Amino acid sequence: MKTLRPLAAIPVPQPRSEALYTTRLHDRSFSFPGLKKLLGAADISKAGDRNAGLAAPDEVTREGARTILSSLALQHLYDHPLLDERGRIDSVQRVNYDIDLERFRAIAPLTLGQLKNVLLGSSGAEMKKIGQALTGTMAAALAKLLDTHELIFLARKVPCPTRARTTLGLPGTLSSRLQPNHPVDDPRGIALLVLTGLSLGAGDAVIGVNPAVDTVENVAAILAHLDRLRRRTGAPTQICVLSHVKTQLACLERGAPVEILFQSLAGTEKTILTEFDITVDLLDTAYRTLSEMGALRDTAQQFMYFETGQGSEFSYGKHEGIDMATTEALTYGLARRYDPFMVNNVTGFIGPETHRDDFEMILSNLQDHFMGKLLGLPMGMAPCYTLHSGISLEGQQIATELLAAAGANYYMDVYLNTDRMLAYFDTSGHDDQTLREIYDRTPAPEFLDWALQKGIFIRSPSGEVSRGPHWGDPRIFCDSDLEFSELLEATPAAYGFENAGPRPAESVSRTLRYNQAAARQAVYADLRIDDLQQIAAFRTARTQAADRESHLSSPSLGSQLDPASLQALTAENRDVQVVVSDGLSAEAVHHNIPRLLPVLFDGLKAAGLSLGQPVLAPFGRVKLAEPLAESLQARLVILLIGERPGGDALASRSLSAYLAYRLADPAVQERAAAFSGNPGIRFEYSVISNIYDGGLPPMEAGSVIAEKAVQILSRRAAGNRLEALLKSPL
Repeated sequence: MKTLRPLAAIPVPQPRSEALYTTRLHDRSFSFPGLKKLLGAADISKAGDRNAGLAAPDEVTREGARTILSSLALQHLYDHPLLDERGRIDSVQRVNYDIDLERFRAIAPLTLGQLKNVLLGSSGAEMKKIGQALTGTMAAALAKLLDTHELIFLARKVPCPTRARTTLGLPGTLSSRLQPNHPVDDPRGIALLVLTGLSLGAGDAVIGVNPAVDTVENVAAILAHLDRLRRRTGAPTQICVLSHVKTQLACLERGAPVEILFQSLAGTEKTILTEFDITVDLLDTAYRTLSEMGALRDTAQQFMYFETGQGSEFSYGKHEGIDMATTEALTYGLARRYDPFMVNNVTGFIGPETHRDDFEMILSNLQDHFMGKLLGLPMGMAPCYTLHSGISLEGQQIATELLAAAGANYYMDVYLNTDRMLAYFDTSGHDDQTLREIYDRTPAPEFLDWALQKGIFIRSPSGEVSRGPHWGDPRIFCDSDLEFSELLEATPAAYGFENAGPRPAESVSRTLRYNQAAARQAVYADLRIDDLQQIAAFRTARTQAADRESHLSSPSLGSQLDPASLQALTAENRDVQVVVSDGLSAEAVHHNIPRLLPVLFDGLKAAGLSLGQPVLAPFGRVKLAEPLAESLQARLVILLIGERPGGDALASRSLSAYLAYRLADPAVQERAAAFSGNPGIRFEYSVISNIYDGGLPPMEAGSVIAEKAVQILSRRAAGNRLEALLKSPL
């Protein structure tokens, strides 16, 4: 177990006033007020940085910024920490200063340009030592000076092996995280996706489920289910449910098999505190707890698992004026504190507000992989995309090829690239095997031995590993065809199990691509307001997103009311205000609201709750619930919003309910602040997702939402705090 240095014991420089960075090249002068502006201008142009006003306006200005950056000494970067809006070194920035100071002093006089030259001539072992002396800001600044060849060349030199039941990151290996997500956590569907992934040689890194419902009961049940599947198949791997860290710790207390502990991270304290509901102290506690109580405490050398990706800080409006690559590198500096078993990068997951097209996604992934490896992290990569962005499957595949060349430790296995719960597109087990055959890689050695015994792989007399007779056939793990059929019946978007070499058969690919095209089209459907008025007497509130383009490109516009709508709303002091918005799928609204809304209204009225006149808000985002709650003085806002379309035409109809509880009572707000560690918290959220005929049916969802609303208002809490209270009597 690693000893964690207390935050207060980490030495940090005294905050300084911003410097002005200038240079003159040929006949042009360039000037950048402050290190944040310089770092932003030096990067390639990305949607998030453009939206944040940090990207350079043109390539000439960008090269001017890079010229200045190249001339800065590492000592200068050390002496100028990136401060938050209050002029503080926040906790994430402070953790980044927990470096090898003796080694840093030896390289501190080097400029970034000189450091680049040193690294290009260094061995992997030498690079790793240098990385221990760098902060995230230094790693990000260096990444902005590297071209594609250099990002790949340098990253592949740095090995970062880790060990639990399996050993990841060894030379000649390429591992896989098996992700069997299901829209309603149906254990049959999860089982089929697990067995299919294992048959493809995937899952040697971890079998990890993102739960549709993040409660202790549900997460503990999924963990037990995954544990049974692992034992039944005999696969040497580890399991994880990617719920909130607080939920996982509660499961551990109940005796659930928590083997690898997961949490999403970000690069500013404001983001991790107010959006992810975590602090460095909480992560420290989680690390120590798992080292003492975790199911693999006597087996694993590492046991923490983090997911990151460029753009979350900007998307939440909490990037502190720092560009996306730099906040991502600061995230890695935080992850490094816990010597993790896995770090998974999902740049591309958010959407067009952060990465508009293939080029932006590909370059960001290469930067992320390099920065993580330089800082000593075991980087798994998940170049991914959503259907409301301009990123394509082809662009994603280009990224996976380049990252495999760069030495990524592992990829995801999302069956047929389609996540059935999170509505995005990632790498598949077919992709993993294709890359293994292109780059002559194998799974982790412990997993390979098992897969050879199962006939999933075979080894030639000369030692060459290739696909075996059972590769890609999940039926080998089923007791009968009837069992397989029952599992298949519960699994959406399973278009077939026929393969052609390491790829899906052509008929499977064509069905997959058509469904994806149909789902992408749903993003551009419009709300039919007249039709919705037939269901309920909606009043309309407009957001600051004037059209679909601005709505997709800038989430902040959809989170705020336009001035006219804001002025028209007055305090009504109702218990519940229902709001309906198209979000990213108008089709989700039209397919679910007619059946959901009457049941929801009946349930709320039966509970004796007062309701405001329902609101229809085109081009809305989740955080629109907050200005509506404040303007109307509603205790609870139920926002029913279309989610980004998933992997098939049916999944493009997925709706979610965000229940935003307003912390108006000072005593309640104080309790919420104490629970979250966020003294400024104003709202707590509960979420019910995947509402559609292939997930949670809309009529049933109406009852579930009403019940959750009653729980929130009676317990005066939502989100993680509500779930904790529900375990205790009133």
